[in-house]
Amino acid sequence: MPVRAVDPSVFYALVLLNLLFVTGAWCLARPTYRAAGVMATVSFAWFIWNGPFEGRVLISINLDHGFTESDILSILGLGIAAITFTRTRERRRYEE
Repeated sequence: MPVRAVDPSVFYALVLLNLLFVTGAWCLARPTYRAAGVMATVSFAWFIWNGPFEGRVLISINLDHGFTESDILSILGLGIAAITFTRTRERRRYEE
């Protein structure tokens, strides 16, 4: 059986997915404004470039676009970034 080449976009999406998990752990372990910014950026990038791992469409916007299962990770990532931002602000306010 011949070996088929895998589309490079699968590799890039896997790298981005791993980066999403690593930045999420960074935000939860050491909350800083920088960590929150990176998490928000990676979450947005995942929302745009998660094509190979889309999954089922949960909410259809039109025939070509919709909210998919993997888009939930973007929402969770933005939530973690918001929580990290709030934790950092509260900690800095407490330290002053």
